[in-house]
Amino acid sequence: MADFRVFCVTALHSERAGDGLAHTFVRVSCGDWVNVVPLTPAGEVVMIRQFRHGLGAPTLEIPGGMVDEGEDPVQAATRELLEETGYRPARVEPLGSINPNPALFGNRLHTYLAHECECVAELDNDDHEETVVELIPLREIPDLLRRGQIDHALVMVAFSWLDLRGVKTDR
Repeated sequence: MADFRVFCVTALHSERAGDGLAHTFVRVSCGDWVNVVPLTPAGEVVMIRQFRHGLGAPTLEIPGGMVDEGEDPVQAATRELLEETGYRPARVEPLGSINPNPALFGNRLHTYLAHECECVAELDNDDHEETVVELIPLREIPDLLRRGQIDHALVMVAFSWLDLRGVKTDR
């Protein structure tokens, strides 16, 4: 096993049930994650732009992060929103929960809709992140997704959850 602070990589050995053929698989173990779609009273999505080392470039995303040990996912969503944007919601509702990639991960991504978000504080990024807040009208999100300006798969999932809930993006 290799421990990389936010996740561990483990090699698992498994035999296929039908013929006993043995294989080695890799499992990435980490805690659950949260994503938040924060909406202002004016119908804007509070988004963040941040540098992503895997891509080597900045991305446009919604706030999110890891659920701390012993923390409820809705608390984590509210905390991450406040830390990364300085915005606090009037209320938060769950949109859905998925496995990010069952081929490698066993954790869950919990997505929330944060209503009537208002800026109440300065950003409180940790040592490993630097975010810049951008307010994007909700009606512009589908075009940003189509043009690839939002191309983080888990952020796209969050907007899919929103669409499945019937939240209109044309307001």
